[in-house]
Formats: sequence, C-alpha cells, structure tokens
Amino acid sequence: MGTAISITGLLNPNLWGMDPIVWRVNYFDEIDSTNTWLAQRARENAAEGEVAYARYQSAGRGRLERVWDAVPGSSLLCSLLLRPPLSPQELQWAVACVALGARAALVRLSGVRPTLKWPNDLMVGEKKLAGLLAEFVPASNKSAVVVGIGINLSDSGSEDPRATNILAEAGVTLTPRGLLDILLEEVEHRRHLLDDRAGRDRLREEYERALGTLGQIVRVQTHTETVVGEARRVDDAGQLVVLVDGTERVFSAGDVVHARVGAK
Repeated sequence: MGTAISITGLLNPNLWGMDPIVWRVNYFDEIDSTNTWLAQRARENAAEGEVAYARYQSAGRGRLERVWDAVPGSSLLCSLLLRPPLSPQELQWAVACVALGARAALVRLSGVRPTLKWPNDLMVGEKKLAGLLAEFVPASNKSAVVVGIGINLSDSGSEDPRATNILAEAGVTLTPRGLLDILLEEVEHRRHLLDDRAGRDRLREEYERALGTLGQIVRVQTHTETVVGEARRVDDAGQLVVLVDGTERVFSAGDVVHARVGAK
C-alpha cells in the first residue's frame, strides 16, 4: 500500500462569498477502507477538504456493514472530509451534497443522468450505479462528516444483475481520477448550502428533483420493522416521509425498495 498527495484548488475563491475548500487528495494503490482511514484523520483534526482516493479497497463498506468489492481501477472509490455545522440527525444533507455533485459530474462527463434513491444510491433505471456511506465523527473542536462514494465505471466483476456501470450505460470510458476532479468541483458548488437552513432548503429542492424515490410505492425495512407506503417528500433533516395506511411516517434510515406494483 502506498500513498501520494496532491493539492487541488477550485475555481474562483470568492464565487460564493466564502473561503474556498482546498482539496488535499491522498492516493492509495490499495487500502482497507477510505472511510476508515479518513475518519481517523478527522479525529486527528484534519482540515475540511481532506480526500482519500484508492484504486482498490480490501475492506470497502456500504451501509449496514455490507461489503463493497470491485476489480482494481474499475470504480471511483473515495471519501471526502467535510466540516459543516450539521447534527448527527442531519447527516443526510451531507450525503445529498455529495450525491448531487457526483450526479452532475457524471452528466458532464458521460451524459448519464442517474436518479437518486433515498438514502444513498445512484441508479440508472432499476440498476445501481453508485453507493454512498456517511459517518459522523465527533470532535472536541468541530465535528466532521466523512462521506464515502463508490461509482462503477466499468465491469467491476460483480455478478449482481442489479448493478451497472458507466461504460455499459454510455459506452464512455472514464478514469477514476478524472471523474474525481469534476466531482470535487461539483461538491464545491454545493458545499456552502450546508451551512444554514436557507441553504439546506435550496439543496433540498435539487435533491427532491433528483430523487426517483418520491411518488413511488416503497418498502422500507428498518432494524425493527418493514412497512409499505408512498414516499411523499424529505423533511428538514433529509429524512424520508412515507404515507403508511393514511399516516405519515418519518424514517431516518432503512433499506428502501421501489415496488413495481402500484408504483407511481
């Protein structure tokens, strides 16, 4: 395992009337998990903008501790360190910021316009193109959020028929580092929206437009129950509001399946 560091500064520092993020990209040929490495850096008070980027993860993780495994070089595998003023209950807004940045980058580079599936997937039709994993890291000075993302760019070796990749969808070959640079640029455009309620309301507008989950009949599985209802909207914390038997229920986490029968 080796690491290389590059510094990336993005666009006009005064574009949004705020200090720019200086992205400090740490490259690993192989690592256990970019999220694990970056969470430790967050606990060591690393500055916002630290990035872990790997060609291969030996212990990549998805939600609910699922394994994320891919052929080396077939996916963009990275994690971003952000320090927005969010509570643990508002973690979904950091996920939305990075997911929307990734979506915009993919549109620019490949023409593929994935939809988002709450809480953490990018989809092309019914097939998964990318997944995210966010972790809240408490700190004595300023808490951090680590957002990891894996985007399938070519055949990852997965036998899952529910997965897809950019090469299969668009016939376009993207390099992981080339996509990372544009993804960071797009996240930079949205990062300031995490800083206050008005900004998060603006982010929610873009997020809801991109969410394929809304208006669908969904099955939500949590640690304690499984319910079926209509996904209506996301609330102020980014939680999913589902109409179940005439009553609106709010979910902060859970596996969501878009039901085909009765879907809108």
